[in-house]
Amino acid sequence: MLRFLLDTGTAIELLRQRTPDLVARCEQHADEIAFSSISAFELWFGAERSSDPVRNRHAVDEFLPLVSLIDFDTEAASHAAEIRAELARAGTPIGAHDLQIAAIARARGLTVVTGNQREFSRVPGLRAANWMRTEA
Repeated sequence: MLRFLLDTGTAIELLRQRTPDLVARCEQHADEIAFSSISAFELWFGAERSSDPVRNRHAVDEFLPLVSLIDFDTEAASHAAEIRAELARAGTPIGAHDLQIAAIARARGLTVVTGNQREFSRVPGLRAANWMRTEA
């Protein structure tokens, strides 16, 4: 059963293998982790803009089959509209891609795994966890 949705920054750290706590948590929860089509786009875009697009596209292509991929569907779109309106009223908007990732997670009852707590913590009804730091 899926429980977690990795955001793009978390996936980048995972691909770099520089954060042992993150790697361990992802291995521990491998069957419960999903990834969004929005983050897949961001990874491919980053690869295209990098100094070594061929190597980085290959890394993305190797990573994506390892996780369940979730698309931004109409249910997520509805959540995104609600979230954007709520945050606009509060004067605390978030970026478009993070909004879509948050909406996918909230629509499916998943916890977003992110190092960007500041952005995702503004979203009502969304659970977020940071696996990149050691918790005492």
